[in-house]
Amino acid sequence: MIEKLEIREIEPGDLPAIESLYPKAFPDEDLLPVVRQLIGDTSIVMSLVATIDSQVTGHVIFTKCRVDGGDEKVSLLAPLAVLPEFQSQGIGSAIVRDGLQRLTQAGISQVFVLGDPAYYSRFGFAPESSVEPPFPMPDEWTEAWQSLNLAGAPLPGPGKLSVPSPWCHPDLWAP
Repeated sequence: MIEKLEIREIEPGDLPAIESLYPKAFPDEDLLPVVRQLIGDTSIVMSLVATIDSQVTGHVIFTKCRVDGGDEKVSLLAPLAVLPEFQSQGIGSAIVRDGLQRLTQAGISQVFVLGDPAYYSRFGFAPESSVEPPFPMPDEWTEAWQSLNLAGAPLPGPGKLSVPSPWCHPDLWAP
């Protein structure tokens, strides 16, 4: 089925499918408010959907950010969702890889993510210690705060990741 996979930037008609996707992929989290805010501001996000036979099966957002005191172009990968019935088929990996390639072409030097190290390490993400997340996190999440250098250039930092207003809610960064 992955051979039928198409990845593209979102279109206005994708919103109902995206709004249906998140509660299914994350039944214990309400990510729709931040997803709606981010999708509504195309100046700060790259939003991609994965489709199979025109059905939206996955979605990812990359948000433009900056590191305080730096001028590097950096991004935050979040959220990433795949319909449960399509998980473990390579859709999440495909949409992330496509997004990372687009970010590299756009001159983004580093991408940050708060997520499962076992999952994100497959893309080259590693624990980040130089750039702090926007809000304090529990010690047990130290390995989950990760980054990937896309440019091969010196990494930004030390500093703190400065995020746009949709991400400025501490509850989005808490257990």
